[in-house]
Amino acid sequence: MDLEWWHWIMLGIALVIAELAVPAFFVIWFGLGALLVGVSLLLVPGVGMTAQVSLWILASLAMVGLWFRLFKRSDCRTRIGQSDGDVIGEIGLVSKAGAPFERGRVRFQKPLLGSEEWDCVVDEPVAAGERVRVVAVEGSFLKVEKS
Repeated sequence: MDLEWWHWIMLGIALVIAELAVPAFFVIWFGLGALLVGVSLLLVPGVGMTAQVSLWILASLAMVGLWFRLFKRSDCRTRIGQSDGDVIGEIGLVSKAGAPFERGRVRFQKPLLGSEEWDCVVDEPVAAGERVRVVAVEGSFLKVEKS
């Protein structure tokens, strides 16, 4: 039994639609591989079944590999210390009082570097409820001062 070009197109469409039911963003690459084989058979008819399946497997695996290579997940959940220039000057509200040599806690209206609330260090005492401005990112702490 040889598959025709429209069989591959239908398989591709079915796999792309199946991606809606399996939200892993993985099945779609096999569907796109099947669509590629269908278009290839439309352009070059008479390709054997072994070549068709081989092309489908290679195309699908190549697309999966390319996807995970370009858009691989990061191991860390936050971006601590990676883009401190974007947060310098942001204003937050102290949720736990801080003093020199004592950590406080500051909360921001929008998440900064992946979190809404950060431990902070200060040069002068700040009370809970005061507004502070970020002046630096020091490791996993924000250095803040009264605004």
